[in-house]
This record gives sequence, C-alpha cells and structure tokens, in this order.
Amino acid sequence: MTVMTHSMMFLALGALAASAAGVPAWARLGPRSFWWGLGFPAKAIRVYLTWAHVAASCGLASKRRRWRWTLDAVPVAGSLHRTSVLLAERRRVRRVEVQRAPGLGLLRPNRRGWAVRIRLHEGQVPGDYMRAAEQLAHAWRVHAVRVTATAPGRVWLLATRTDPLTNVSIAPEAGELLTVRPGMLETGQPWVIDFRTVPHWLNAGATQSGKSNLANAIIKGLSPQPVALAGFDLKGGVEFTPYAPRLSALATTRAESCDLLDDLVRLLADRMRTCRDHGARNIWRLPEPVRPMPVVVLVDEVAELFLMADKSEKDQVSRTATGLLRVAQLGRAFGVYLIICGQRIGADLGPGVTALRAQLTGRICHHVNDPETATMTLGDLDPAALDAARAIPADTPGVAIVTGQDGSWHRARSVLVSEDDAEHAARTFAHLAPDWASLTRTGPLPASWPQAGDDAA
Repeated sequence: MTVMTHSMMFLALGALAASAAGVPAWARLGPRSFWWGLGFPAKAIRVYLTWAHVAASCGLASKRRRWRWTLDAVPVAGSLHRTSVLLAERRRVRRVEVQRAPGLGLLRPNRRGWAVRIRLHEGQVPGDYMRAAEQLAHAWRVHAVRVTATAPGRVWLLATRTDPLTNVSIAPEAGELLTVRPGMLETGQPWVIDFRTVPHWLNAGATQSGKSNLANAIIKGLSPQPVALAGFDLKGGVEFTPYAPRLSALATTRAESCDLLDDLVRLLADRMRTCRDHGARNIWRLPEPVRPMPVVVLVDEVAELFLMADKSEKDQVSRTATGLLRVAQLGRAFGVYLIICGQRIGADLGPGVTALRAQLTGRICHHVNDPETATMTLGDLDPAALDAARAIPADTPGVAIVTGQDGSWHRARSVLVSEDDAEHAARTFAHLAPDWASLTRTGPLPASWPQAGDDAA
C-alpha cells in the first residue's frame, strides 16, 4: 500500500513537472494556439475578477450610497484601561459609500489581444478612459490599451498584448486610385493613405526616422496608378532625381520651384473653368472623357522653400508661400494633392508655414529632434497624440503618429521600402508619366485671379 502511495505521488509530481515545462514550450512553439487555448481565458478571468479594484484604482469607479449591514464594536464592560475593555459586536443597517465599477461587457478576443465594451457612469466621458489607458495597460499586463470607438454612454477599448509595430513585414500595396498602403497601424489594420479622403499630408521627421522611407513607399504605391507625380527637391535633387523617370516635373532650385508652382496655379484655374462649364463641383463629377488626370505633388524639406539668405530672396519666398497655400486651398476639388515633408517645421519659418499647415489635414509625425516640430505637426489636434509623438524612440525608424480627417490618431509604422525598390517601380512605370507641358497646357489666368506673390509669406 505504501509503495502504491509513493508511486501515485511520484506520478502526480511528474505530471505537474511536465505541465510546468510544457506550458512555456507551448507558448513558444505555438503562440497562436496557446493564446486561444490558454492565454486569453486566463487573461479574461483576471480582467473580470480584478475589474472592480482596477476601476477604483484608475478613478473610473463611482461612489454610491447603499444600505448595508454593518458590524459595530461597542464597549460593554471593563475598566477604562485599554487592555481590559470588553467589546461586543452589534449589527445594524445603515447607508454607506461603496465603489461601483462601470459595466464591463463581454471580452471579444482577437489574435493580438481583445476588445471590450464599457458602459459609462453618469458624468463620465470617453476622455476619462483615454487618460486612464496607460494605467489599464499596466493593470492588465498588456502592451497598450486604446479607445477605438465611442457612442452615447458607451466606449470600446482595444487591448494589445504586444507591440504589433515591432516587426512590420507586410508588403506595401497600391489599392484603388490615389490610395496607398505603406504599412500597418498599431491596431493591426493596414495603414491606408487615401488622397481622395485626406487630400494633403504633412510628413515630419528627423534624419533616419523613416520620413524618406515613407516617401519611397508612396512613390512605389502611386507609380502603377494613372496619376501624375511632381516633386520639389531643393537639396539639389539628390532625393527625387532617382525617381525622375516617373516624375512629370522636378524642381531643384527656388527659381524652378516658383515656375512649377505657377504651372500648378494655372492648372487649377483651368480645371476650375472646366468644372464651371460642366456644372460640376469637382473633377470627380465631370464626365470621364473630360476628367483630367490627378496630380500628386511631393515636397522634400519644405523649410528650404521658406528660408531666406538675404532680402533679395524675399520675393521668391513670397511667391512660393502663396503658390503652395493656393494649391492646398483649392487642390482637393481639382485633383491636385500635396505631401509636405520636412525635418524642421516651425513658426520661425514665417506665417506662410503656419497658414499652410492649417490646410494639411493629414499629419504624420516620426521621431523629431526638437519639440516645436512635433508641436507644429500635431499640437493643434490632440495633446495625447503630441505626447505619443515625443515618446517615439530614435531607434524605431518608420514608427509615426498618424492623424486623419476624423481627428483620431494612431501609432503606425511604414514597411521598409529601399531606394532600389522605389527606383525600380519608377523605371518600370515610367511610361505612365504624362508630359508636363501637355498636362499643364492651359489658357491664361482670369483677370480676377490673384497672382502668386500677392499674399504675404
């Protein structure tokens, strides 16, 4: 009998040891099945069991007065000495303050974490959960918690176990017309840049932050599409010259930039006349036979367009600022879209930069060297996005904070697109680049049309 007992004990210990060794091996060799089979159920149990405490710690619980049985201790006998006082327990009903956690819905798992709906208390707003997101992430032992959607009295949270942007291996794809997928969002969804939805973009980032890589991805994605590409590269053309086969126009000096902007302004005036003649509000309402080709304009190092070495360059800077602003104001309706890139973007470059920024709905902020550039890029949208941009490490190229037309923001990362890949796409689809002179062959500007340089930079 003793031998049998010892054998059962050793068998149980062996099973426990095998389980202890097998669980980590399962998590390492089959992470997806481990998450669905054991990881998520364990997390769900933890979230539900600790929700009341976590909500109270994060300031999300509300205090309510409820009738409760309470247990009081009252002295009934003994002397006044503390050691000899006898206490008797007496129960009674009275109103006490209790912490009540918000209603936690059903956890819905996905391969990166889970989503959950929470019912808001009276007086709560989604911003309360945005401010508590970091606390919730630590309490739930996950990488991040984000507010993904809201409704009256409801908020949806998305918890991600690990950072999905650590390794972005998806291929950048060209989608529908004027749509590019350069990478992935923190939610695991594709990062989509749709120029018809968000026509103009500001792309800020320091050297080696991924700003140029994103430009490569956009060029590669737009190259096979029936669009015209034009570039401004005042660094002598070293950035965009390799893509010249696919570019219909490239300006490498300030004088060339002024001429190119004049062409774009005339192009806008001509398309405006065409839309007016056909009773259309934009080029997309025109009949297809007369609908002009969309134009995407890439500007590298926008600061070079606004810097003045002396007063002799003031007129050119003024023309540049006015031209860019006019293209940004009118471009969406008439099929001209902007991507403004720069390492340093600040109000010290002149009021023209501030006015231009107001027209750039899409914002992309990589790691930057100075806080003012991050503030200039995101500061007028969401303070939380600005804090997230400032926290981007320098050793994570391609990671950026992205905002769109609806004002929401996401962490995103562009997939690596080498210069060779972008050059190959430019050469392969060089036959799709329209002749710039033919594209911009228009009539004279209307007499009432303001000339470039009329507005102050």
